[in-house]
Amino acid sequence: MKTAQRARRAVVAVVAAAAIGGGGVAVGAATADPATSASTTSASTTSASTRSALAPKASATTSTSALSSGDARASYADVVRQVLPSVVLIGIGDGLGSGVVLDHSGNIVTNAHVAGSATTFKVQVPGEPVPRAARLVGSYPADDLAVVRVGDTHGLQPARFGNSAKVQAGDVVLAVGNPLGLSGSVTSGIVSATGRVVTEPASAGGPGATLPDAIQTSAPINPGNSGGALVTTSGEVIGIPTLTASGSQSGSQVQGIGFAVPSNLARDIARQIVTSGKVTNSHRAAIGADVGTVTGPDGTAAGVGIVAITTGGPADHAGLRSGDVIRAAGGTPTPDTQALAGALAAAHPDDHITLSVVRGAQQLSVKLTLGALPAT
Repeated sequence: MKTAQRARRAVVAVVAAAAIGGGGVAVGAATADPATSASTTSASTTSASTRSALAPKASATTSTSALSSGDARASYADVVRQVLPSVVLIGIGDGLGSGVVLDHSGNIVTNAHVAGSATTFKVQVPGEPVPRAARLVGSYPADDLAVVRVGDTHGLQPARFGNSAKVQAGDVVLAVGNPLGLSGSVTSGIVSATGRVVTEPASAGGPGATLPDAIQTSAPINPGNSGGALVTTSGEVIGIPTLTASGSQSGSQVQGIGFAVPSNLARDIARQIVTSGKVTNSHRAAIGADVGTVTGPDGTAAGVGIVAITTGGPADHAGLRSGDVIRAAGGTPTPDTQALAGALAAAHPDDHITLSVVRGAQQLSVKLTLGALPAT
């Protein structure tokens, strides 16, 4: 089975970029071909999708790290048997990813970067040699989530979703998906942290995404795991694996640092897409302005300049203007758009924030009530 070497790149930080929310603009570092780019950050991440042919047969392999992950059990075979039927392989041309069955109506949640710009797919259910035809229901790149639907719903087994708000660092988890075309693969680890802010910059393959509440896990996540399931040892899905870390200089994959979209967010966004064909409530904070990084005379970042104001939005109501430069948000310095986005990442619509703004020779303190990032 052939697998292409190029994969999408991303940047990860405990405080990273979030959506600013003028015309739905997401802020993030630019991506590049890993073979020709060098990162200046301490770590980068790679989307866990890859190019490969559809695997003709489902099989299960379990990582031996299970015994050292803190769970006293010697086997997770019962959990694997329970979860595998709900995790499917999604084929897009010569590419693949994973997906999790949402319901008996044939809806399957996956990553937006797995779906890409495609509208039709081949979905392979574990144990079946022939893939089923599927179509795109809707995609929400801001949270890197999408829903596809198979026409043939016979025998589909929906996954059991758990409450990701109850997940704690140290919980034992399994990552189930189709890495490198090895369908039905399982790896194990623990939840390393919760509430991580992870930025996947834009690339030629998509606009990128900012995940403000990602689950970090030590369970190995490899290319092809994107859109699969991060599950507890009771078989509940608590996350959708999305990104995995790689060395900033060499670009080599780093095992033990992976990230997943929390299940509560995934279910909410997926249900909105299924119900309306789009996301109607993003739950994401925004200031209502298109912005760009302003550089000083020496070429270094000197603040976040407002390019355009959304009429009737938070920035408009607060009296901000095009040309204003935001130097700090909520007391956090904002030398560039990523810093401003990071300051907004933990905020919610209707929260209040004070911006330090430069307008010509004036130094202003502007109080602003945050709005919501426009939905699709």
